[in-house]
Amino acid sequence: MQFTQRFKTSLQHINANNFNEMALQAFRYQAVHCNTYSAYLAALKTDIANIRTIRQIPFMPISFFKYHRISSTAKEAEVIFESSGTTGSINSRHYVADAAFYSTNARRIFEYFYGNLADYHLFALLPSYLEKGNSSLVFMAKDFMKSTAQPSGFFLHNFNELAQSLQETCSQGKKNILLGVTYALLDFAEQYPMLLPDLIVMETGGMKGRRREMIRQEVHETLRRAFGCQVHSEYGMTEMLSQCYAINSDVFQTPPQVRILLRDLNDPFAPAERATGGINIIDLANIDSCCFIETQDIGQQLSDTTFRVLGRYDNSDFRGCNLLLY
Repeated sequence: MQFTQRFKTSLQHINANNFNEMALQAFRYQAVHCNTYSAYLAALKTDIANIRTIRQIPFMPISFFKYHRISSTAKEAEVIFESSGTTGSINSRHYVADAAFYSTNARRIFEYFYGNLADYHLFALLPSYLEKGNSSLVFMAKDFMKSTAQPSGFFLHNFNELAQSLQETCSQGKKNILLGVTYALLDFAEQYPMLLPDLIVMETGGMKGRRREMIRQEVHETLRRAFGCQVHSEYGMTEMLSQCYAINSDVFQTPPQVRILLRDLNDPFAPAERATGGINIIDLANIDSCCFIETQDIGQQLSDTTFRVLGRYDNSDFRGCNLLLY
């Protein structure tokens, strides 16, 4: 069994005790096999042999996914995820060599936080993602729906049908999730407020220029008032195969294969001296691409497994699936 397959299998057993060693294994592998990352490390004059802790690992700027095919495997991509972006922007592309692993990983993370998928009805309000195509979020939702209780499904702009479906399923006392891009959820909440205490609204961030930018707390409070329910958040992006979830709060929790490290806001190669800084992500599910991503998000780290997203660097692209402004 080749290294990447063994590594993916071992992710089932990852924990706080073995995370650092597995991350270093991934780094040593990708420093050789990911051409773009390898060239970046060479440009930084990184002495790979002397990298002994995860805090010494250089993180690759997320913008590289826009201009390069980021891959650590010779295997052809089975699916290409593309970011939604905004008008005139260059979209990121993630060449995923193992679509089944993406699905398995996403399911495992969801069930780690929420329990069995089969216990849920899942309704997805993701109009811009459906219209764009090649969205990892849509791919994940479609896969989840294969295992969720029926009825489940996608909705574009048919708010009336969505409202009826939610009223019917929530009245049965079942577990229900409405997964949606933020601007569409706010539009729906304004037009169809209703008391649905058994519903979980899960926002994915993103206004897409359709509404004014709002802080996450304001969005959550608006949705709670409209539906009388819990409001959660999903933190994910085209460039990473794993997801983090904020459960009825604005605090995201990382799954075992993900770690957040903060960098100095002005020096991308220096660790943050305070609890606030630029977000660097280690996502070990990215073993076929690059596990070490320097994002353009600004965050606050609360513990090894919890963080807040506060905003974005000036002049960085607004992203559609992980951000509200601070």
